[in-house]
Parts: sequence; structure tokens; C-alpha cells
Amino acid sequence: MKRNDLITILIVVTILSPFFLSETFYDTYNLLNTNHSMIMSFVKFALLATFGEMIALRLQTGKYNQKGFGIMPRAIVWGFLGITIKIAFVIFAAGTPVLLGYLGLNIVAISTARLSLQSVFIAFSISTFMNIMYAPIMMTFHKITDIHIITTGGTVSGLFKPIQFGTILAQIEWKRQWDFIFKKTIPFFWIPAHTVTFLLPANFQVLFAAMLGIALGIILSFIKSQKPEQINSIQSNNTE
Repeated sequence: MKRNDLITILIVVTILSPFFLSETFYDTYNLLNTNHSMIMSFVKFALLATFGEMIALRLQTGKYNQKGFGIMPRAIVWGFLGITIKIAFVIFAAGTPVLLGYLGLNIVAISTARLSLQSVFIAFSISTFMNIMYAPIMMTFHKITDIHIITTGGTVSGLFKPIQFGTILAQIEWKRQWDFIFKKTIPFFWIPAHTVTFLLPANFQVLFAAMLGIALGIILSFIKSQKPEQINSIQSNNTE
């Protein structure tokens, strides 16, 4: 374990310890989640999912940051994605039970006080619909912005340059995107993970979803490698 790893662990422990040591701090956190849920979603995913990508970079290169990686642009993108994830949670959590009722199933609200087969079925259904209908779009958009950040030098100003959607979409390694992200992580990780999320009490759902943001950053970063010639092609288009 390197010195940077020890420093990182110390920072994480320092940030997380108030949640366990101070009831007032935890109550304030819950109050902010209730009254400013969208802002908090931006902050949580900007911090945690970006940290997940930094961990993945550390596993791949031995460093938490490097030239062109673009921590700030990634945090901005993850913050925006965090807002869309929160919106998806609200839409699918409210809409899926209605759909199940429309299909003729006798559905009641999920009980977080007592685990039941019906609650598990509802939570699984919410997670399944959300991950099949929303997740691929979000993951593809993340892939596009990830390449855009790399090709514009990992700067905040570069992030706000026009994104070459057509060029990037044409050069994404779709086989890898499908074989790993869509076909494996969605059914074997995200659907079960979010089933658990929707079984938790509301105040724990937010925290658990935010922690999953770290895993999301790590998993997505493992398929973000782009061939040098593809990067050069996109960079050439950006300078034209």
C-alpha cells in the first residue's frame, strides 16, 4: 500500500465518520435530502461516482489522477447524471406499481418495516424496468462524455466545447459495451443492487444509492478504454 492510498483512506474515514459519530450531522444530512433532493443528488454523485473512477484509475495505473484525466469535468458530468438518476428513481418507483396494477396484479405499497415476497417482487420490478429502459441511455451518454473529456484534454473549458456525438457514436466499441455493460452488469449487478435499494427505508435509499455511485464509476471505467487512432480521429474533428 502506497502513501497516497493511506492518505486517501484517511480522507474517506474523516468524511464518513460524522455520519456515525454525530446524530445531529446525520439528521441534517437527511433534512437536506428531503428539502433539496436534486441538489444533494448532484453533490453525492459528483463526489462518489467520480471517486469510483479515481479508484479504477488507481487499479489500472497506480495513480488516482493523471494529466488529461479530468477530475472536475467528470464530477460535473456525474453531478448531472446524478440528477437524472434521482428523476428515474422517482418516476419508476411511482409508475411501476401503477403498471403492475394495470396488468391485473393486486399491488400495495412496499413495506420497509416487514420483508415480504410481494415487497421483493415490487422492488425487483421497479429495478428491472428502470435498468432496462433508463440505464442503457445513461451509460451510453456517460461513455460519450468520457471520450469527450479525454479528447478535449480533461479541462473544464473543454467539457463545454461542442460534443462530436456522431463521430463518437460511430467509434464506440459497441461489442464491448453490449457484452460487458449491458449484458452482464445490468442483469447480474444493477437489477439485484437496486432491488435492495427499493426495499430499504427512504432515508437509507438515498445513502445506499450514493454508495452504489462508487461501484458505478468503477464498473463503467473498466470499459472506457479507446484505441489511440480513434482518440486521434475525434481530436482532429474537434480542431476542425
